[in-house]
Amino acid sequence: MQVSFGVLGPVVVWDASGAPIDVKGPKHRAVLARLVVARGRVVPVGRLVDALWPEPPPGAVSAVRTFVAALRRALEPHRPPREPARLLVTEGPGYALRTGPETVDAWRFEEAVGAGSAGPPQPALDRLDRALGWWRGPAYAGFDDESWARPERGRLEELRLHAVESRAEALLALGRAAEVVADLDAHVAEHPWREEAWRLLALALYRTDRQGDALAVLRRARRLLLDQLGVDPGPRLRRLETDILRQTDPEAGPAPWAADRVWAEATAAYDRAVASGARARLESTVGLLRSLAVAGGGGLEAAREQRFAAIAAAEQLGDPELTARVIGGYDVPAIWTRSDDPAQAARIVAAAERALAALHPDASAATRARLLATIAVESRGTRAARGPEAAREAERTARQLADPALLAFALNGVFMQSFRRAGLAPQRDEVGAELVALATRHDLPTFEVLGHLIRLQARSALGDFAAADAHAAEVDRVAERHERPLAAVFTRWYRAMRLAATGAPAQEAEAGYRAAAAQLAGAGMPGVERGLLPLALLCLRVWHGRPASAAEHTDWGPYAPWARPLVLLARDRPNDAAVALRRTPDPPHDLLVEALWCLTGQAAIMLDDRAMLERAHAALAPAVHELAGAGSGMLTAGPVAEHLDRLGAALGRTAARDLSG
Repeated sequence: MQVSFGVLGPVVVWDASGAPIDVKGPKHRAVLARLVVARGRVVPVGRLVDALWPEPPPGAVSAVRTFVAALRRALEPHRPPREPARLLVTEGPGYALRTGPETVDAWRFEEAVGAGSAGPPQPALDRLDRALGWWRGPAYAGFDDESWARPERGRLEELRLHAVESRAEALLALGRAAEVVADLDAHVAEHPWREEAWRLLALALYRTDRQGDALAVLRRARRLLLDQLGVDPGPRLRRLETDILRQTDPEAGPAPWAADRVWAEATAAYDRAVASGARARLESTVGLLRSLAVAGGGGLEAAREQRFAAIAAAEQLGDPELTARVIGGYDVPAIWTRSDDPAQAARIVAAAERALAALHPDASAATRARLLATIAVESRGTRAARGPEAAREAERTARQLADPALLAFALNGVFMQSFRRAGLAPQRDEVGAELVALATRHDLPTFEVLGHLIRLQARSALGDFAAADAHAAEVDRVAERHERPLAAVFTRWYRAMRLAATGAPAQEAEAGYRAAAAQLAGAGMPGVERGLLPLALLCLRVWHGRPASAAEHTDWGPYAPWARPLVLLARDRPNDAAVALRRTPDPPHDLLVEALWCLTGQAAIMLDDRAMLERAHAALAPAVHELAGAGSGMLTAGPVAEHLDRLGAALGRTAARDLSG
């Protein structure tokens, strides 16, 4: 049984499912805490006695041995009698805790903070957010006055403060200064001697156009340091004050004002030169919407709202070629197989079909191919027969024309139509690899991000997390360089899923999912967001043999039909669950098909529904070598092979019962 230890708060122990292990009373916890502080080194029995009692009572050594024996039973409950302990070992004159660095939250925290201080800011921010989320209170809470704990408590607190400041630095590097002001204000109030905190607060205020407040903060820091410590501010604080007075920000790169001026002048010139109502305005609008969709900050939602309005306006003009260009010009890459607005997607497909039918026979092949690629992308997850056909035709035309941008768009359609059954991650990996090579060669950064995301998903499905990590890093690098902030939503979810897939304690994996969901909220992607967090948590529970949450009012979004039987079982309503299971449809052909079949299969096992057991087994069999759901890059229900074994065993039991009957 895998055991993990928590000391970033009260000392606790969790089993592999994330459930707490009872380690008895405060003396037992003190022994455990003292051994964690030693980081695998032997602690002599005499030192343990001194750690437990200021004045040791008679029989103190025997009491320590009793505490150790009880801890061993709690930590390794299935260890056979007389077999040596593997976790809490006896060595020489004392005891040692022999456990991996990934099993102690403080040790993981130290590693994460070190990694979070280097590299691109978005992955650094993700690591620091995740690591800071492990804190449940002061380190080694309950042992505040113990001399053996004091140095380690101080070291971890200093590391935590450094992490808070590194997190603020990462947010500043990402241009999100407004998000850190309140946190840094509270931080300097609680820790007024930290010059770096004052510097970051002043810099954040300056970057949110609060120059006066920034200077006031620096003056307050100067006064505090002089009055209380008798020292002048350090060089970084002094240099920042000089920069603010000069209205320069050497850490921010070129000032944005020149770009703002160019934008204002260019748009004004466009308004003057291009007549109101001119058709060129519609095509220009599509280009603007394409840029807006990948800009973050509500841009995607705004682009979606205006996109169909532009198509409708083009259709009203009665020019099929203009309509085709307006529809096909919105070649924004799509990675998620559920549309954010299915009704609008259906209207766009219908408009594209009308434009295709109305085009003159001499219309360019590229224009037709863009309409076909649009149909392939927008009909994703719908089982429409037209989607795969449109994807193949668009790809064939793009290759004949040797048009890199068109081929990238067509390959996006091919990817979206590659979910006809479970177990197709290797084919999607090939699509992603071609997209990465094509986009890199022809400077198509948005499609380069898409290609790496597709490969991240495919390699995750195949359990190749070393490769998936490399693609996640490339996504972050390219997205940061080309200002594509929405990509970070997917890499953050990937890192949460990776925790779950690689055996992190359930509590840590759940915390990772919740942190990723917080970043997804408000990103303008309801097709991704709605129901994803509860689905991820349910998949984690099913994988580890835990019941579904019986909580009321959970928004399961589009995943409700596959969650409902398990939720009803958790509420002890087996008859209702059986009815719900019989009504459960086959999952849509999308990134989550394997995960949803695993949920259906688990409900069928619990309800002994042979027909559904057979359906689930047949659907999952082609994906036997994949991790269920990991092909989404967002969540996982564990190895498909494990689910097939469970389904096979359940089918064997029903067959045996039928024969005996």
